[in-house]
Amino acid sequence: MSETKIITGNETAALAAKLCKVQVIAAYPITPQSKIPETLSSYVESGQLDAEFVRVESEHSAMGVCISASIAGARVFTATSANGLAYMNEQLHWAAGARVPIVMAVANRGLGAPWTILNDMQDTLSQRDTGWMQLYCRNNQEIMDKVILAFKLAERVLVPTMVCFDGFRLSHTVMPVKVPSQKDVDEFLPPFEPVYELDPEKPVNINPVVMTDPLPGPDGELCPSYMGFRRRLQETLEHVLPIYREIGKEFAERFGRDYSDPLYRYMADDAEILFVAQGSVASEATAATDILRERGIKAGVIGLNIFRPFPAEDLAEATNGARVITVFEKGISYGYEGVLCSELKAALFSHNGHRPEVLNFIVGLGGKDLNPQDLVMAIEDVLGETKEGRKIRTPQWLGSGV
Repeated sequence: MSETKIITGNETAALAAKLCKVQVIAAYPITPQSKIPETLSSYVESGQLDAEFVRVESEHSAMGVCISASIAGARVFTATSANGLAYMNEQLHWAAGARVPIVMAVANRGLGAPWTILNDMQDTLSQRDTGWMQLYCRNNQEIMDKVILAFKLAERVLVPTMVCFDGFRLSHTVMPVKVPSQKDVDEFLPPFEPVYELDPEKPVNINPVVMTDPLPGPDGELCPSYMGFRRRLQETLEHVLPIYREIGKEFAERFGRDYSDPLYRYMADDAEILFVAQGSVASEATAATDILRERGIKAGVIGLNIFRPFPAEDLAEATNGARVITVFEKGISYGYEGVLCSELKAALFSHNGHRPEVLNFIVGLGGKDLNPQDLVMAIEDVLGETKEGRKIRTPQWLGSGV
């Protein structure tokens, strides 16, 4: 039987990792995720979790430990934020290239300089090309569920996965969370079985230097070139979404919450104006949609449950009926526009002939407060400018001040 607890997002992530019976944890403290390894270390010390907690001197070292432990066959978990994630960058590429199914919770935080400890998504968005899968959470319940789901998915396809949630806005906010029973989690997520076993009597090189062209291995069979390895990773990620749907349905059958759709949808079927967002921004957009509907404006929300691999075809189909799409995001690709906005445009261009007006709003950087009324006002301004025939400048910055 499940039970409901009132807990923070950080406590939720740690409890989810405990329920997944992780075997190795290596993490370095950085605000706002520090409570995750603190909570896990208390589980280990008290005997509630049979795992090795490795104290390290940096985030770079933490990921190095995780990679080694995963190669050795352990179920591995870590957590970080912001500059800590950036410090891991080299190792993130290594983990994806080594195809180790690490799960990492990331409490999203703005990157310095200037320093901030508060929230935006620039940290994980800037790591989107490392080869990691990325899941985003609207609330604390999704943190619980997506950590569990992430282990199942990562171990199925052998690709490391980030579970991303807003720092402070979720990491330090208490919410009711339905905590599944250990029995149900064990049945959904059996012990990790590595695809190979290390044997001291038969030493091998792990991830050696590879050449431009395939070369024969000890058995005489050709091994992939560097480009071949990169292609294999890409092809795996191209086939992840059907597996994600399958695992999401299995999760729904056991736990009653359905993540089989890569997208979160709210009043989107008949919407003329769509919010597109991820993380807690999608929750704010849901409340804004209710307000706009009361005012006779057909608004709706599309949120992304998974950002990497990118659900381009689903997104193009889901936005097919909209006249205006407004993309609200806590990050920007400097010199152009928000990452999600660019990728949505590419999806529309590639997957259907629908060409709505796509507007980009940069919001909430460095913890700038964002509430449903801000989104409502932005939409009403857009409608006013459109009615007057004025060209709308994009991206627009909401609440940036001087």
